[in-house]
Formats: sequence, structure tokens, C-alpha cells
Amino acid sequence: MSVLEHPSFDNHEKVLFATDEKTGLKAIIGVHSTARGPACGGCRFWTYDSSADALDDALRLSQGMSYKNVMADLPIGGGKSVIMKPQGSFDRDALFQAFGRAVDALNGNYITAEDVGVSPDDMVSVYKATRHVTGLPEGKAASGDPSPVTAEGVFRGIRACVKRATGSDDMTGIRVAVQGAAGHVGTYLCGHLSRAGAEIIVADMNVDALQKHVKEFGATIVDKDAIYDQEVDVFAPCALGSIINPDTIDRLKVRMVAGAANNQLATREMGAELQRRGILYAPDYVINAGGIINVTGEIRGDYDPAWVKQKLVNLEATLGEILDRAENEGRPSNVIADEMARARIEEAAASKAAAA
Repeated sequence: MSVLEHPSFDNHEKVLFATDEKTGLKAIIGVHSTARGPACGGCRFWTYDSSADALDDALRLSQGMSYKNVMADLPIGGGKSVIMKPQGSFDRDALFQAFGRAVDALNGNYITAEDVGVSPDDMVSVYKATRHVTGLPEGKAASGDPSPVTAEGVFRGIRACVKRATGSDDMTGIRVAVQGAAGHVGTYLCGHLSRAGAEIIVADMNVDALQKHVKEFGATIVDKDAIYDQEVDVFAPCALGSIINPDTIDRLKVRMVAGAANNQLATREMGAELQRRGILYAPDYVINAGGIINVTGEIRGDYDPAWVKQKLVNLEATLGEILDRAENEGRPSNVIADEMARARIEEAAASKAAAA
């Protein structure tokens, strides 16, 4: 099966496969849309079972970035990259420089940044080979790690969902199960939830790292598989995608699903299943856009925290519009969000073509 026949291929503008024998680089860059500007999205560094899994991730995530960026009303398109983590020892700096050369080959059509498994220091390595990189720790408009802003956006989304379900945005006593709580975004999110008075249940593959959450946030640790079975108000997935699937959905005892992970629904039909069970779903690419908003603030050339903050406020309004339409039309929120995103991208593409 070629890329063009792949079930996750969505008329992507470009898909680049990059290898470098010396450093062990095996990377895939997906450019989904440049209708609103250069495609922008993070680089994921992960141990994939196969190159087919890596390709599926790159295609799905790059499409998701197009939707995320357009729903956040950002002047950029959507793209994503994945690097298959080499087995054994490797030179990390050299590997990310090789990745930077691959990014540079796209001549500015794709701007990379951090994602799962990647740090601002890795972006410094990429910067040695290309200027089409953001999320740097230093520089005139440097924004550094975008995780805190992503977490704030997710917290705002959770709070908005709680208000819809309870009539109040008071988080005191609201029970939240955070999956992937030891990650950067998960940790910052737990901090927001704790300060707001929520009760937190956490799980992660790195159990040792969760001891900090017990001490600082009063969190309760459960096994990573048991997180699906918790009787809570909110399930907040903050790890990898496809965690709402036929094997897990019947186990959920929650009122809302709202988290930072990308591609939380294994299939679009899972959105309808959540709706049928009376579970409110906050489309992931809407509420987790804080990081790319922060990155775009850097791309603009003069990082302005006030601009970033206003974009986060606007995200809440967009989420409210989606949830209103879902309730009024009796249709899944993820379907509503997808339709809105596609319409905005098509409008931008038409404008770009007319101006050419």
C-alpha cells in the first residue's frame, strides 16, 4: 500500500521520508496544509513498533495540526514530524542536526518544534541545521517549553466543560483522572487542577515520577491500566492517542473527557459513542492548542504574552460554540469541530488560490 492509499492520508500536500545512515535518523515529515501559512507542528521522538506505525502517526498528527491551528485562528498551516528512536546508543545532537537538514530541505514549508520525547535543547540542535524551527530556549522571541501554555489551555477547557455540566466553574471537589500525569503537560495540568481545588487521580508509565504529584498536589496514584476504571467527573488523557477505543470506552465512568493528548479517539465513531453514553467530549485539537499558540507567538518575531493569553481566551469561546452546536443539533462534538475546521481551511485555500 502506498502513502496515497493509506487510510490516514488526507490530501496531504507533502510527505517527506528522511534517513541518515551515520546518525541513525529515520524520520517522516507530513505537511498537511499551507493554506493559511507555513505548516507548523512539533516533532515526536518515539519508539515505534514499525515504520507503518510511524507513518500513520505522522499523517494523523499533521492533519490534526491543520485543524488545531485553524481552530485557534493562527496564521499558519498544519504539519507534523516523527523520528523513530534508534535502538542502542546514538549521538542525540547529531541525530537532531540530521533531522534539521531534512526540515531545511522543505524550504520553509514546514516549521518544527517540540513534541513528545523532544526538548528545547533538541531544538537547539535542529537550529544548527535550519532556521525553520521554533520553541528555542534563547533568542529575541524565544518562548521555550510550550508545555505550560498547553496545560493552561487544557485546564481552561476542563473548567468550561465543568461549568456546562454543573452550572458553575468552581472546580472544588471535582474529581479528575489524569492519564500521563508525569509528562510535562500532565504535571502542569495537575498543578492548575490542584490550585483550583480539584481532587486528582494520576497514572503514568513512570510511576516513580508521580511521587511528586502526591506530595505537591495531594494526588492519588493508580495503575496505568486502572485509570480507565475510575469513577470521576473528568477523564483527562495527556499521553498518546487512540485511548478512547472499543476496548476502553465501556470502562469509562465519567461525565467528561477533556485532555491534552492528540488523536484521543481511535476512530471518529468513538465521538458518537461518547455522546450516546452522555459523556461530554472536548475535541482534543481545540483545547490542547495552547502550545502551538505559544510557538506562533515566537514565529511572529516578537513574543507577546498578552497575545498568547487572548488566544487562550478565544479557545474557550470556540469550544463553547462547538459544544452548543453539538447539543442543539444532537451530533457529536468531534464531528462538529471537524466540519468547522475543514470549512475554514477550504476558505483559506480558496482565498490563497484567488490571490495567486
